[in-house]
Amino acid sequence: MEENKSAAEQPDYIKPKKNRAPIFIVTIFLLLVAVVFFYYQNQQLEGEKQRQFQEILATQAKLDSISDELDIRIQTIRELGGDIDTLEAIKAQLEADKKQLLVDAQYQRGRIAKLNNRVDGYKELLLLKDEEIKQLQILNEQLSEENTTLKVEKNQLNQTVKQLEENKKELASKVAYASRLQLEGMKIIAINDKGKEREDGEYRNRHIEQLKIQFTVVENEIAPIEGKELLLRVIAPDGNVLFDVTRGSGSFTFENREMFYTAKQEILYDRNSQLVSFLYTKGSEYAIGQHKVEVYTDDYLMGKGSFMVK
Repeated sequence: MEENKSAAEQPDYIKPKKNRAPIFIVTIFLLLVAVVFFYYQNQQLEGEKQRQFQEILATQAKLDSISDELDIRIQTIRELGGDIDTLEAIKAQLEADKKQLLVDAQYQRGRIAKLNNRVDGYKELLLLKDEEIKQLQILNEQLSEENTTLKVEKNQLNQTVKQLEENKKELASKVAYASRLQLEGMKIIAINDKGKEREDGEYRNRHIEQLKIQFTVVENEIAPIEGKELLLRVIAPDGNVLFDVTRGSGSFTFENREMFYTAKQEILYDRNSQLVSFLYTKGSEYAIGQHKVEVYTDDYLMGKGSFMVK
């Protein structure tokens, strides 16, 4: 009893201390668990962020690829003459999605999945547009064949028109040639100073006071009824034309060159044959030798003759 009493009566400062080690160990363990949990959770978050980043990059690549494909389809359909309004609107939406994807790096998986689904939709659209392109290509081939046929027909028609024009020109040329006036029965008569006429074709100067050139303009039913200007050329043996302005000489154009005429006379041609006479007074002696006589009208030669001076 005394021993127990003695123990109970002992002062507090000599009471034995409690063991706190288990509490410390539990606390340390809990802290370690918390550290491990937060580390694991952080690793999970980092992994999730990395996966999301990779998904964003993959989605961005898909969108870029789809954008390039859309550009090709738009260009092809535009060249084929198809409607590109819908594709251009889709291209604008796709570009907006790409910008939004770059701006918002924290896209949720659901948004990324939605974009992936939209990418799948874009792919299906591209397949549909490929089919549309095939149809447009077939249509353009048909149109090209029809256009080629039309070109061939047009060329044939042009050839026909050209041939008709050539035939028309040829006919007009033949008509113009057939409508030319011709002369026949040319007589070159020498008249002396006493009015006596000689018609043998060879004359001496004393026999030629005047020259009388006489011929008949033959009948031509094709020629137009109109006034005609007949030009007479008397050509000396040296090749020079007898020319005297005071006696009505002048010049005209024949085959793009200037030629001189000795005398001229106007007649009214009515498609019937008619007799025409020129009287020419030289006023001086003629050169010895053969002289040529030519008659022109409308820039063509009607006929010719000659006489000799001895």
